[in-house]
Amino acid sequence: MTKKRLLALGFAVGVLVALPGCGGGGGNSGSSDTAGNSSPTIPASPGSGASSPPTASAPIPASAPVATIPQSTIPNVQPIVVTSTPTQTRNMLTTSVTVCAPGTSNCVTIDNVQVDTGSQGLRVLASQLPATLALPIVPATAPSGTPNGISGECGVFGTGYTWGTVRTADVRMAGQLAPSLSIQVIADPSVPTAPSDCAASGLPMMTPTALRVNGILGVGLFSADCGGGCIAAALPRWYYACDTTGSCVPSTQPLDQQVTNPISRFALDNNGIVIDLPTVGPGGAATVYGSMIFGIGTQANNMLGSATVLKANTTTGYVTTSLNGQPYSQSFIDSGSNGLFFPSTTLARCGAWWCPASTQSLSATLTGVNGSTASPDFSIANAQTLFATNNYAFNNLGGPSSAFDWGLPFFFGRRIYTAIESRLTSAGNGPYYAF
Repeated sequence: MTKKRLLALGFAVGVLVALPGCGGGGGNSGSSDTAGNSSPTIPASPGSGASSPPTASAPIPASAPVATIPQSTIPNVQPIVVTSTPTQTRNMLTTSVTVCAPGTSNCVTIDNVQVDTGSQGLRVLASQLPATLALPIVPATAPSGTPNGISGECGVFGTGYTWGTVRTADVRMAGQLAPSLSIQVIADPSVPTAPSDCAASGLPMMTPTALRVNGILGVGLFSADCGGGCIAAALPRWYYACDTTGSCVPSTQPLDQQVTNPISRFALDNNGIVIDLPTVGPGGAATVYGSMIFGIGTQANNMLGSATVLKANTTTGYVTTSLNGQPYSQSFIDSGSNGLFFPSTTLARCGAWWCPASTQSLSATLTGVNGSTASPDFSIANAQTLFATNNYAFNNLGGPSSAFDWGLPFFFGRRIYTAIESRLTSAGNGPYYAF
């Protein structure tokens, strides 16, 4: 699962920026009403170790017990919100995350962290961590085999890149704990300069203004952000071994030291999430509150019920979307994108957004690799008209893209499930989307 990465950061420049795929917003950037930051991260190789296909074994006797999903009573509801942000970005889904020095009560709660189902792992700006909170550096080994001290990472998103160290922290949300988790600390002064190949990846997103949030919480389909590809080879624009002078070279990275989806490290409720957001009217809403529920089929509040399960490609996380008879094989459901991004030859465009003269009603069909289908209706309104309302949550905001990115507008009025690769759920193993 090599993900080409962090779908969540597709923010465009300006208050009305478009944030397509890769951890934050759709796949485009735009005017001040920018799109989100995200788009599905494409794994570097078949997923993490945990997600690798099991080796063949003898058939299980008929009398063997059927695998069951561990049940939980741990508080598993994390509040989420779409509202005005310091950068005035529309459709920015955020939450608060508590980061602690491993094994201690020395913690800080970071607000305005984007919730991104299109990427994996927690990434926070160094400026949000007090000097009294010392997080251990994850050690790195240079290709020569010589320990080089500091592990650095380049996070490439739809609209730019993050650069920083990999450090270890305990991460807390609701009643859950992800202990000794590898996270990215963006703009960490320990590695002051991004390697040239990373810096060539787009705009640097190293400040609250450029990133448009204080961090990104990647809660996507996979447990690690790179997976097997980064274990086997020193891939460009992924992990680096850095010395104390700040000089860095590409390096391999063991799975347990890669930036990791916190959900996958919970003791229970660790097989995925449910994003539950209320309906939004055609003119949008100033503020929308919802819930991120940890686990799928582990508690009464996260059962699948009658939801349609769309299995995703185990390497890329993609499903297929067909619009007007045209299939788009690079399709994904991404809370980190702030619009519905897709190709069209008929919709009028204004910068990074669609601006039809009147609201257009559309329908498309999503197909999973398991053959399951769902055909949701959706609408696209004039982005300039929406932005003029001064609302911040819209279910009909969209823009152009070569892929089909079901961004945050798709989440309003739905319960959307994201199941982690190889984790058992009541509908089988992830990765899949369901709604």
